[in-house]
Amino acid sequence: MALQLGIILSSLGILLIGAELFTNAVEWVGKRFRMSEGAVGSVLAAVGTALPETLVPVIAILFRPGDMGHEIGIGAILGAPFMLATLAFFIIGVTLILWRRQAPCARLDVNVHVIGRDLVFFLAVYSLALAASLTEAWEWKRFFSAVMVIAYCLYLWLVFTRGGEAAGKQGLEPLFFCRTKKSPPTFLVVFQFVFALGLIIAGAYFFVGGIATVANILGVSALLMALIVVPVATELPEKFNSIIWILKGKDTLALGNITGAMVFQSSLIPVLGILLTPWKLTGVALLSAVLAILSATLVLWQIKFKRSLTPYVFLWGGVFYSGFLLAVYLGLR
Repeated sequence: MALQLGIILSSLGILLIGAELFTNAVEWVGKRFRMSEGAVGSVLAAVGTALPETLVPVIAILFRPGDMGHEIGIGAILGAPFMLATLAFFIIGVTLILWRRQAPCARLDVNVHVIGRDLVFFLAVYSLALAASLTEAWEWKRFFSAVMVIAYCLYLWLVFTRGGEAAGKQGLEPLFFCRTKKSPPTFLVVFQFVFALGLIIAGAYFFVGGIATVANILGVSALLMALIVVPVATELPEKFNSIIWILKGKDTLALGNITGAMVFQSSLIPVLGILLTPWKLTGVALLSAVLAILSATLVLWQIKFKRSLTPYVFLWGGVFYSGFLLAVYLGLR
């Protein structure tokens, strides 16, 4: 147990270093290729840092056949958007309140169009994923899968054509791998981006391994490990990157990193589960999906009717997450 805790802490440090390098590099990538701030946050940062948890269901479904592999895959697929829409939102809200405690009710300096668009796509495609679990007809499952893939392609088109303010307009810190130059060479920007992403993936890999071993020692089931433990571990890169951007006052990048990952994790990844597993959602799996939708709906409601965002709406994510853990505990009892 002591060895596994050491691995967890060491990998956590690797994740923190990788997240700091990644946030710096991804902003320079966006500026160098003249991407919008929305595109940087909702696509580059979101999909890039989502790679670790994306690998979990892929490996489980493709290389661990049978019911066990399907359970781990489905749990990891559902766990990612659930953690993002509840626990990640909660952490963002708490960070905002603590960091800006002089005016905790102040509006976030965020592009509500970008965040609202992400949440609309998330609710639409994730609802389709839930609908696919209600039918056993293979034709309908393929239809829902095709619509989800097309929806994500449309989302990418909107992000890159109507992303909003240009990335880097608020000012950039020097590239860590080239701090002496105001305009670093492109190959160093790309190298830092790839290197940081490698650190995140490596840190997440060992972190998940340590968490999984500890969970086995404590006797946690495979389904709960996939739905709760694995997503918490693999969602840490998103949380670290978003917290770093919040501390730097870059709210659109911080929230776009989370909401963009929610779209990615609720569209392309569930298609894998729909096509390669029975995809019948019941019990805690269904509850996690419903709570994720409720949490995202509350944030979208404030955007649509208040035309702004305040930190306290994100605290509901903590309420939903705590309620889920309570339901799991009562179910185990």
